[in-house]
Amino acid sequence: MQRWRGYDAAPGGWGRSVVTIGVFDGVHKGHQATIGHAVARARELGVQSVVVTFDPHPAEVVRPGSHPAVLTEPARKAELIEALGVDVLCVVPFTPEFSRVPPEQFVHDVLVEHLHAALVVVGGNFRFGHRAAGDVALLERLGQTFGFGVEGAPLVAEAGTVFSSTYIRSCVDAGDVGAAAAALGRPHRVEGVVVRGDQRGRELGFPTANLLCHRYAAVPADGVYAARLIRRGQHEPLLAAVSVGTNPTFSGRERRVEAYALDFSGDLYGERLALDFVAHLRGQIRYDSIEPLIAQMNQDVERTRRVLA
Repeated sequence: MQRWRGYDAAPGGWGRSVVTIGVFDGVHKGHQATIGHAVARARELGVQSVVVTFDPHPAEVVRPGSHPAVLTEPARKAELIEALGVDVLCVVPFTPEFSRVPPEQFVHDVLVEHLHAALVVVGGNFRFGHRAAGDVALLERLGQTFGFGVEGAPLVAEAGTVFSSTYIRSCVDAGDVGAAAAALGRPHRVEGVVVRGDQRGRELGFPTANLLCHRYAAVPADGVYAARLIRRGQHEPLLAAVSVGTNPTFSGRERRVEAYALDFSGDLYGERLALDFVAHLRGQIRYDSIEPLIAQMNQDVERTRRVLA
């Protein structure tokens, strides 16, 4: 898959293409259906498939301070999109100037002049241009003017719930990582670099990897989880019991993500790890002494082992 920074990175002599556009945070089942449809239509037409996305998240530019929690960091999002068979990932820098581009200019500059769209595939709730003034109906009219087709991809739903990034964020925020995984088609992942913490876990017999996550990362609600820990260059993940929260037994104030890797002995400091959250085991509990905390941690480890077996 080719990766372009900006639509003006399209090379000279670039031919026709099938384009789909969106933030695609999470690359969930709905996104997969839309992108998959674009890839299939591109193959039918014998042209290239292009996914157009944006960085940073448009909400942060349009309404500073409103950046939503991020389900997939840029590198992870690119990997997931590439796995769907896309030919080109075009990441458009979303600047204040770009946010003010009218819908008609967006279509002309991006889809017609640079990407030479033969077909544009979008979801039914697609909006574009300054103040999100453009919708699918306008896109279809502009397509008739400029000579490209427009096809809508149906929304994906199960049991009456439409899968969306907003819905998945709400699941993660509530600690319902099972529902999030059902919508994503895989476990929700949080990544970070292992940094030194209080080293209290080591004193208790459960040395943990303290992850420094991206400030916008969609971290699950406080609690204890069963997860798979992925190290770079390692094919087999480790089983991990993960604590998210402030360590109330020790009157902690800083919210942390701490992973205890089962059956592992070694040094993870400085490594960039990924945690795939599989199941919520329990909420955070404050204990009056160390002994019941250690007993509970032993139970958490055994439950993690059973859940992930």
